[in-house]
Amino acid sequence: MNCTICGMVLALLSDVHANLEALNACLRHAREAGATRYAFLGDLAGYGADPEAVVATVRRYVEEGAVAVQGNHDQAILQASGYLNDMARDAIEWQRAQLSAGAKAFLAGLPLCVREESICFVHASAAVPEHWDYVDSPAEAQRSAAAAQTPYTFSGHVHVQELYFGGASGRMSLFRPVRGTAVPVPRHRRWLALVGSVGQPRDGNPAAAYALFDPAAAKLTFHRVPYDHRAAADKIRRAGLPPALAYRVEQGI
Repeated sequence: MNCTICGMVLALLSDVHANLEALNACLRHAREAGATRYAFLGDLAGYGADPEAVVATVRRYVEEGAVAVQGNHDQAILQASGYLNDMARDAIEWQRAQLSAGAKAFLAGLPLCVREESICFVHASAAVPEHWDYVDSPAEAQRSAAAAQTPYTFSGHVHVQELYFGGASGRMSLFRPVRGTAVPVPRHRRWLALVGSVGQPRDGNPAAAYALFDPAAAKLTFHRVPYDHRAAADKIRRAGLPPALAYRVEQGI
């Protein structure tokens, strides 16, 4: 069977949240690490101060063949959402006023889920993508992977880097990867990777997070990329957004 993805090294980026400094740092790191294609796993919008520039950047990549799916914050730009807390809603309302019609149309046109050969790309759970369920346990990982019906499911939404794998029984187990260390991910198992957040990590480390997948070698590597997070936080403050959003970027929480 012909495999169109086997010669690629795929950069997996999620939850950029309008953080241009973090996005640029991850894209640069991925290029230098040999990435030849890119997948953006939702939530380009939300929290940060550069929604237009982030959407424009991702749009250029999509025009060159990248994959992009919609996240819950992207959807909230298009319609009011009771799903978000007050701080997140404040950021969305500000961003809605900042974004151009073209940027909003791009977000509106993003699919909730994309399947390509052995891979499913989705922001939250593949079981019911529009419900934005968190994959935060082996049971939820199993539910998502079963719905994806592919060896590999790549997701975001949770803002942490974790890897779930299926055993002989089909049940999923959790593996916490070490950054920069390639993990063998043979396709005879099912794998679900939470690739972390580019723009707002929540593990106490402000460095941006993303992952690289090499289908030919069947290896997945999780990366952390230091960047000028203080500059990104200062932009949030200058924009008049909730100060706690700047603090979260600075502290990685």
